[in-house]
Amino acid sequence: MQIVLPPIPVMIALSGIYGLLLIGTGMICGLVYTKPETDYTELKDRIKSWWVIVTVFTLTLILNCTAAIVLFGLLSFLALKEYLSLIPTRQADRRVLLWAYLAIALQYAWILIGWYGMFLIFIPIYVFLFLPMRMVLIGETQGFLRAIGTLHWGLMLTVYNLSHLPYLLMLPLAGNPIAGGSGLLVYLVFLTEINDIAQYMTGKLLGRHKVVPTISPGKTLEGLGGGIVVTTLLAIALAPWLTPFSLIHSICLGLLLSLTGFIGDVTISALKRDLGIKDSGNLIPGHGGILDRIDSLTYTAPLFFHFTVYFYYQGQLL
Repeated sequence: MQIVLPPIPVMIALSGIYGLLLIGTGMICGLVYTKPETDYTELKDRIKSWWVIVTVFTLTLILNCTAAIVLFGLLSFLALKEYLSLIPTRQADRRVLLWAYLAIALQYAWILIGWYGMFLIFIPIYVFLFLPMRMVLIGETQGFLRAIGTLHWGLMLTVYNLSHLPYLLMLPLAGNPIAGGSGLLVYLVFLTEINDIAQYMTGKLLGRHKVVPTISPGKTLEGLGGGIVVTTLLAIALAPWLTPFSLIHSICLGLLLSLTGFIGDVTISALKRDLGIKDSGNLIPGHGGILDRIDSLTYTAPLFFHFTVYFYYQGQLL
């Protein structure tokens, strides 16, 4: 399997992320040593999972594009599978679900061959029209609207939205000569995840006023504000190293990613509330399921991608 080292700014950024993980690991070890009577199992599980997540993410940047797209396709498959395991489905629709999984392979195939137009419309138009027709042919009308709405939303969330992540790697180098598509991907993922952490920590330290108490009682206005400030400042600081973004664009993206990351988070929280569950799964120790970890990215990925394409890649993808 071919290994291609990413641009130097991306390697430096990855080194910084591993440095943060080392610091976090050291802090947890210090807590365990100084307060052995306290149970830090969840914290230890979280940091172990972050090591695995960052390592897998690094692989997507150093492997060839085909391998990276396959890894992201696997992520969409696991996310959709987890989603469908949570949502009640009709027995009659089991055959339709096979077509939904096939849509994953086709969506990522368009990315692999660089067919931008089909990438944009395949799931929102072709799959959107095909799946109801397939359900109609089954002949089961009871619960039809709920079934097709559930499947469409799941495909958009876990496949279409997430598929914008690997397409960043396929963008022409001319649009971002500093760090290429891998720089854009690192910028997006790092800011989205650091926004989650900043909102959580600020909310824990300063939180007083709840934002959506019936959906996510832990979310506060102070936490949201802290996430916005931290994410926007980092967006400005990292932009010259990883992206072609101007100052005004980096400010806009900092605000966009922090706000929409929050919306993605609470949207999945609303789904879990509706289903009466705490976590979407247990695949990632300390975090829960796949959906628990990618909830913010399901919103930030497509918005970041189309913002970037509109301002820096117009006419290069047709």
